[in-house]
Amino acid sequence: MANVIDITGLPPERVVFTPSPLAELGAALHALSEPGHHPGLHGWVTATNAALKTDLADRLCEADILWRSSRSDILLPARPGATLAEDLDELDKIDDERFVAAAFEITCSPRYTRPTPSPLVDAGERARIREMAAARGPRQAAFTDRMLTDPDGLRVWLRRLFEDCEEAFFGDIWRRVGIQLAADARHKTELLRRKGLAETLRATSRALWLEGAHDGGGSASTRIVLDKLAQGRTTAFADPADPGVTFLPTSFGWPHLVFAHAQGWRPVLQYPVASPELPAPAALELVQQRLEALGHPMRMQLCRTLSRGPHSTGELAEAFGITSPEVSRHIATLKKAGLIQTRRRGRYVLHQLDLQVVARLGSDFLEGVLR
Repeated sequence: MANVIDITGLPPERVVFTPSPLAELGAALHALSEPGHHPGLHGWVTATNAALKTDLADRLCEADILWRSSRSDILLPARPGATLAEDLDELDKIDDERFVAAAFEITCSPRYTRPTPSPLVDAGERARIREMAAARGPRQAAFTDRMLTDPDGLRVWLRRLFEDCEEAFFGDIWRRVGIQLAADARHKTELLRRKGLAETLRATSRALWLEGAHDGGGSASTRIVLDKLAQGRTTAFADPADPGVTFLPTSFGWPHLVFAHAQGWRPVLQYPVASPELPAPAALELVQQRLEALGHPMRMQLCRTLSRGPHSTGELAEAFGITSPEVSRHIATLKKAGLIQTRRRGRYVLHQLDLQVVARLGSDFLEGVLR
């Protein structure tokens, strides 16, 4: 399984490495809401969450549907600015229908890879978005309703939220890590110029490689391949007005390799610049028991989705094109092995991967499902 970006005929200068303040804020917010994804950041997460004022913490909880399970496309700009304000100014230029559709590209649904109407104009899509949000809690459902009924007001609220994050903690972070990320982007740009795209991709992530010869003149078929437990396909010409591929370095992102490739949007890939060490694996007998539970390819795919947040059986059945009883049988196997946690929220039963158990199982598996 892999994600593929067709770059046939794309000039090398249209492959861009650059830092983004908004994307880095999105990565930091994800780490704050899902510390289990980021073992190396536990100290920072604990200290930052403890220092947040109650009002800001509450507002972050309201909006975390945009970054908790998956990163919303609005947080991954294809043409980043030098400051958070510049990134937010560009975000303000997107019309409401496009903004709201992009904001809610945060589900495991296969609809991501095909054109879908905006929930502002399509009742079916609006109902689906509301159902997805309701499964994640009342605050998230209320946030979603505000976005659907008053997008202009919610966009102003969201910009203020990000500006308050900058004042509370992100401004200091960006002054510290922005220099490192800019240096990494310059290094990758120079490597691309001197050694070519294949070598640059290898230096960016072991999960990236080039298929075909990227000579700028257009080979028969040239593709960037992302080794992920997911399938997706796009082209560097998805946005005819701005063809290319944008790579965003992040100091908060490991082990995620975040790929935004919605219809009509320029492909954006956020890659980590550092990898912390993980805890030692569990006893061999326990590892064997859990690996046997993961012997089915569908359960591996379910683990990838469940690693990003809680999902109901119905959501998983729709996403993977199988029946709810089939999902339930796979969930029962994973639960028996102690790999997932289940909880009830109202009428929803939600399942989620136990990332602490997975971390003990092995770093390769953890990185694979979180990539």
